[in-house]
Amino acid sequence: MGVYWAIAVRSFRRFSTYRIASVSGIFTNTIFGFILCGVYLTLWRERPGLGGYDVSDALTFVWLQQGLLMPVGIFGATTTNELGERVRSGEIAVDLYRPTQLLLWWMSVDLGRAMFQLLVRGGAPLLVGAVVFDLEFPSSASLWPVIALGLVLGILVSFSIRYLVALSGFWITDSRGMEHLALVLSLFFAGTILPLVAFPGWIGTVARATPWAATMQVPIDIWLGRNPGGTGAALMFQVGWLLVLLLIGQFATTLATRKVVIQGG
Repeated sequence: MGVYWAIAVRSFRRFSTYRIASVSGIFTNTIFGFILCGVYLTLWRERPGLGGYDVSDALTFVWLQQGLLMPVGIFGATTTNELGERVRSGEIAVDLYRPTQLLLWWMSVDLGRAMFQLLVRGGAPLLVGAVVFDLEFPSSASLWPVIALGLVLGILVSFSIRYLVALSGFWITDSRGMEHLALVLSLFFAGTILPLVAFPGWIGTVARATPWAATMQVPIDIWLGRNPGGTGAALMFQVGWLLVLLLIGQFATTLATRKVVIQGG
């Protein structure tokens, strides 16, 4: 495991060099946070208690959402985009020569990226929002480890989805179409447009059952204490999707490796 830890640390250091981009991202997330707060305040004024959220819950959702966009990789992440490009260019052969597992290698890279984004860009929008609005914070210090676990699981589920999208390039030659499709699905089902609890009827039921819900909606609901069935059920939902996606990812990796061997000799 030492090699994967080293990969994660070096990935963290790599992304820490983009200081101007990080500051610009914080500014952008903060501006969008205020815009969404205006939209949500209007919506919750017309529909009080929508989805079981009060106004404070809805505003807290906005600022947590803005802080998690980059750590979770809702718009894609550099690491996974690089993997897709390496598949397209054939440079993936170098990765397969390494005495490491492809999935664990790129998971380590993505975790290093996500931890930097979480520490630098995750908290700043929330702090700005807390100064201006009355936001909800966990009532007990004992909840913080659970919240941290939910965040890590959300990041891992997101990586697993993006990893599969990148690997699709082995079969469809160019995974960029799948990347755009994954972006649309993640924007809708992760809770980026609206909290999934606000979706009515069967649409809401389906949305909350998808793996994208485990990336953002579930961690935020753990923070708010709004998970149906309790925190334990929320974590099990995340773990369940993570195991399923990792198993599919490892199976796809095995098939892709065989495909490379067949094509390349």
